[in-house]
Amino acid sequence: MIDRAFFAGFAGAALLVAGEAQAGPLAADAREQVLAGVDAKKVETVGKAIWSFAETGYQEQKSAALLAKELKDAGFQVTMGVVGEPTAFLASYRNGAGPVIGITAEYDALPGLAQQTVPTKTPIAGQAHGHGCGHNLLGAASVAAAIAVKKWMIASKTPGELRVYGTPAEEGGSGKVYMVRDGLFKDVDAAVHWHPAGANSAAQSISMANTNGKFRFYGRSSHASGNPEAGRSALDAVEIMNVATNYLREHVPDRTRIHYVITSGGGAPNVVPDYAEVYYYVRSPDPQVVRSVMARVTKAGEGAAIATETRMEFEQIGGVYSMLPNDTLGQVMDKNLRSLGGIAWTAEEKAFAAKMRESVPDARGTIESVAQVQPYAVRTDPDAAGGSTDMSDISWVVPTVGLGTATFVPGMPGHSWQNTAAAGMSIGTKGAVLASRTLALTLAEMIASPDVIATAKAEMEKRRGPDFRYVALIGNRAPALDYRNNSRVE
Repeated sequence: MIDRAFFAGFAGAALLVAGEAQAGPLAADAREQVLAGVDAKKVETVGKAIWSFAETGYQEQKSAALLAKELKDAGFQVTMGVVGEPTAFLASYRNGAGPVIGITAEYDALPGLAQQTVPTKTPIAGQAHGHGCGHNLLGAASVAAAIAVKKWMIASKTPGELRVYGTPAEEGGSGKVYMVRDGLFKDVDAAVHWHPAGANSAAQSISMANTNGKFRFYGRSSHASGNPEAGRSALDAVEIMNVATNYLREHVPDRTRIHYVITSGGGAPNVVPDYAEVYYYVRSPDPQVVRSVMARVTKAGEGAAIATETRMEFEQIGGVYSMLPNDTLGQVMDKNLRSLGGIAWTAEEKAFAAKMRESVPDARGTIESVAQVQPYAVRTDPDAAGGSTDMSDISWVVPTVGLGTATFVPGMPGHSWQNTAAAGMSIGTKGAVLASRTLALTLAEMIASPDVIATAKAEMEKRRGPDFRYVALIGNRAPALDYRNNSRVE
């Protein structure tokens, strides 16, 4: 889902020179210890391995197993298959009583984006999926950061608990939401995340709440020419639903987004389809608008079923809140990112990027921007919301902070072959290493600073309001482990 697109668009902003800021409250020797523990080579090898696996949501057996093994070998206690998700895991290291800090690791790929590590569109023969959102880098860098901080906690005798949440199916499967709903974050003091991007930024922003699901229609097949009167077309129902929903767009709140794709529409023109399926997303900065608009989309489906004398079923697949920014933690993250600075590309990497940018003639930003850190801000205006992420649900129950680093060529679209290519080569690795180092410093600072955590909690409570009660948009359903399949359900 990147949908973490709320990190996009920063490339056109005014730039600050990397390295201007001073380091945070960690002592210089502590910072050196933390940074020395980040194994850049591991980030590269693990990231490339997961890139080659290219497993989609809830199918990430190899990817999850690799990350879990890295953590187990480093001394974390690892539990696989949490909250009913076979490819989810929880890894923990505790060093006495102290703050409990969580970091998330994603590793799911996207359908249809297999791409070689070259700057022109070149699919991989025999492979369908690809890491067009860079989650291969995300999981690798988060795990490397956690391992580095564990080493520092032992060496410095710093008390606290560090948890790594292995979170599958971010791309539409809402993997983290089940963890929040089922209480895996109830005793966590703060959470940290990052996402691959086209720029280096710790700016905090809202995102779009999102609910999504599949509408399945069941009709009656017949010969489309010989006896069409006997048929009841499930595809007709899908098309009527889509027309009705498209008319609905005029009558929904501003900033609402509705997307759909027909995932099953029949097999032959001369057979009236007795089964069809359409997959819908509804987004808005306001979770309540998402709920109400999806209810109206569902009515469009019900009306289509009546009009075509078919039967409709709806399966809720995913649902996520909008992001609740936290300025207290955002300033900590920004300070650490700024102390490390931007990314230096080689002449070969710049040439790769320049060639790739030819595929997007109106690409924003510049290649040079990866050497900079973008200005810090907290964006709460609805116009700042772009994509959606299941990380958002965590932000409503635990103070949460994230960043983006330049793992992609600036100006390339999200969920693209261009990003798959960059995520599998040195451009992606360099951005992931910067992210891992920034995450490690931020995790260490949070564990060592209970007062910062207390301030962050107070800010979260103020932003969400005194009467807030978390209710997951996915309801009580079990994880949709087969949501990437379009198989018929009777």
